[in-house]
Amino acid sequence: MWYVKKVFNNNVVLIEEDNKEKVIFGKGIGFGKKIGEMIGRENVDKIFSIEDNQNGKNFRNLISYADSNVVGMCEEAIYMIERELNESLDEKIHISLTDHIALTLKRLKEDKEIHNPFLVETETLYKREFDIAKKVARFIEKTMKVEIPDGEIGFITLHIHSARNEGKLSNTIKYTFLGNSIVEYIEDTLDIYIDRQSLDYARFLTHVRFAIERVMANNMVKNELLDVIKNTYKESFKIAKGVAKIIEEDVDMRILEDEIAYLALHVERLKNSSNK
Repeated sequence: MWYVKKVFNNNVVLIEEDNKEKVIFGKGIGFGKKIGEMIGRENVDKIFSIEDNQNGKNFRNLISYADSNVVGMCEEAIYMIERELNESLDEKIHISLTDHIALTLKRLKEDKEIHNPFLVETETLYKREFDIAKKVARFIEKTMKVEIPDGEIGFITLHIHSARNEGKLSNTIKYTFLGNSIVEYIEDTLDIYIDRQSLDYARFLTHVRFAIERVMANNMVKNELLDVIKNTYKESFKIAKGVAKIIEEDVDMRILEDEIAYLALHVERLKNSSNK
């Protein structure tokens, strides 16, 4: 048996065990319950535990001012996300996603626009997370009787992706922002328009993402066709060197010509498939 510390909604309850806040989820387990009452362990489908002391402090602060129904809904959404992915998420998502959605609902209530300049890049780079974020958005709409714009789905996607990567939202945003900057550089240099819905665009962004990760992990690749690419696609290789410089300035690491040659192939493909 546990003592109830807070009831968020009929399905989500906060308890304390071993001096740690734990959120328990189960159909109807919070119905009619009050603070201080005992609650049984039966019918509990999932237990979320906040292990880190600072995260625990932040979570307690969050639930002290956030609407309990919103917190409960977000906990149900997090449970949904973990089931969809079949994996556990970084515990920071209990604070970051809940705080974000609470603010979003406030902005929507005040009729403020939610603008996401990297929506297409986010959907392209993190397709699986984006599909799950759409389900989360539909769940929020059904629960809160509000319409969630596409831009917000992109932001939820970033939170899901970061929670799968030890809570590093900054790197997630960095990849998205950097990819957008690089594509704009290519468009300006070649005087072309790149279709953000095209397969070539999706492939290019994905390659840039993995190229950055390889550079940061110091896991350089060998390109046996380096000389051939340099001689055959001279303009694209030159532009790829400019792309590499943008990445280098951002991650403060050098990119070898082997990696630049792979970028050049993608630049060449974008050049051939785009319109003036």
